[in-house]
Amino acid sequence: MSSSQINVTPVILSGGSGKRLWPLSRATFPKQFLALSGKTTLFQQALGRLQNLNSKLVRLNDFLIVTNEEHRFLVLDQLRETKNIKAQLLLEPDSRNTGPALTLAALQASEDEQDPILIVMPADQVIQNTVSFLNSLEDAINIAINGSIVVLGVTPTKPDTGFGYIQKHQDESEHHSFKVLNFFEKPDSSLAESFIKAGNYFWNSGIFILRASIWIEAVKQFSLEIYEPVQKAFDRRTNDSMFIRPDRDLFITAPSSSIDYAVIEKCPSSSFDIKMVILDAGWSDLGSWEAVWQVGLKDQSQNVSYGDSLLENTTNSLIYANHKLVATLGIDNIVVVETADAVLIANRNQSQNIRLIVDKLNLSKRKEEILNRKVSRPWGWYDNLDEGENFKVKRIQVNPGASLSLQKHNKRAEHWIVVKGTAEIICNDKKIILKENESTYIPLGFKHRLSNPGQDILEIIEVQSGTYLGEDDIERFDDYYGRTFN
Repeated sequence: MSSSQINVTPVILSGGSGKRLWPLSRATFPKQFLALSGKTTLFQQALGRLQNLNSKLVRLNDFLIVTNEEHRFLVLDQLRETKNIKAQLLLEPDSRNTGPALTLAALQASEDEQDPILIVMPADQVIQNTVSFLNSLEDAINIAINGSIVVLGVTPTKPDTGFGYIQKHQDESEHHSFKVLNFFEKPDSSLAESFIKAGNYFWNSGIFILRASIWIEAVKQFSLEIYEPVQKAFDRRTNDSMFIRPDRDLFITAPSSSIDYAVIEKCPSSSFDIKMVILDAGWSDLGSWEAVWQVGLKDQSQNVSYGDSLLENTTNSLIYANHKLVATLGIDNIVVVETADAVLIANRNQSQNIRLIVDKLNLSKRKEEILNRKVSRPWGWYDNLDEGENFKVKRIQVNPGASLSLQKHNKRAEHWIVVKGTAEIICNDKKIILKENESTYIPLGFKHRLSNPGQDILEIIEVQSGTYLGEDDIERFDDYYGRTFN
C-alpha cells in the first residue's frame, strides 16, 4: 500500500428480510438478492459500485459481508457471478439488527492490529449515479480518516414519513461536509413537512463511513449491552473455508438494535464528532413497491412493467409478471405483482402498508410469508412445480462440478428424469451415468447422491412419492458444504 493510500474495508449489511416487497421478496429470498432495478441484483450492485473507488486514494481490502445463516448460499451464488470480488462472510446466528452486525464487522476488520476506514452500506439500495456517489464517498473517507463519523444525507424530494432525517448545521466544513446537529426517526407528516420547509434536514441514507476503532469505542460507550456479548461471541468464533461464525449462544444474548438507535443518534451531544456529506446520486432504499415504481423506466403512460405483460388503458401503474402473462385494462395507480404462488393487487398509495398483509400471513402460519417456490442451495437450486396428496414434483438444477449430499429418505421414494446435461448418480453401491431423456428410480431408504460431473448445467425433474414429503426427511451421511440439515 502506498503511504498516501487510505486503508478501506467495505462492509455490506445483508441481513434484511425485505417483507415490504412481498410477494416477490420473502424471508428466505429477500429483496437484496432480486434484480429490481437493472440486470443485476441489489446485492451485486452494492458490491460493484464500490469496486470503482479511486485506487490512488484508497487501498480496498476484502469485502466483509454480514448476513445470516439462512442466506449464506444465496450470497455465495451471487458472489460467484460478480467478477473480481474477494469477500469474507460473517454469519449472524440470529438476526439482531444492524448494530450487532456492524460490531461483528468492526471486530473482524480490526484483526491483525488494523484500523481501516469502514464503508458501511445496506445491500438493498439503489444508487443511479455511481460517479456522484463515489465523489461523496471520497469526501467522506477524507473526513473519517481523522476520527470523525460520517453519514451520507440525501436531499429530500417530499415530506416522506418512511425515512429518518438528519438535521445539519448551515455552515459547510472541509470536504463539503456539515456538522450534524440531530437525528429524527420517521416523523409524522406534519413534522416531515416542517423539515422540508426548514431546508437543512436530509434523509438518512443508512450509509456510514468511520474507522473500525471509532465504532468499537462508540458502541462500548453507548451500547455496552451490545458490545460485550458480540465481542465474546466473536472471540469464540469458528472459521471454515467459506464462513466466519460467532458463537450462537453468546450472540443471541445481544439486544436487537439498529446502528442509528444504538449509537449514531447519541453522537451529536457527545465527544464523538459526527458529520454529514450530501449524497445527490439518485438514491432509493426501495422500501416499498411505490419506490420501485419511482426508480423504474416508465412508458408514455407512466407505467413501469417487468416480464410478460400486456397493458391497455393503464396509467401510473407498476406491473411485475414473474411466471405468467399479466394483462391489465382500465386501471390507474395500481401495483400488480405476480409470482408462482401469490398475486398482489394494491393501490400504489397503500404500498407502504404491505406489512399488514405479511402480518396476516404470519398469524395464519402460511408458507407464502417465508418461502419462495424456488429455493437456492449451495449446489444450485430447486423449484417446487406441483404438489398433491402423496406426491411432489421438483425441477432441480445442479451447477457444473457440484454435488448434493450423500443422503437417504425414510418416508419417500424418488424418480429422476434428466432433461439437460449429464448426471452421475450413486444409489446404494451402484454408480450410474444418465444423459438427457434417461431416468432412474431411488427406492425409499436407499443411500443416494446426485452429482454433475460435466462443465454444463445439469437439470432434472424429480417426482417424489410417499407418506411424508417435507424437506426435513433427509438423513445425511456426507456433505461437501458441512450441512447437517438444510
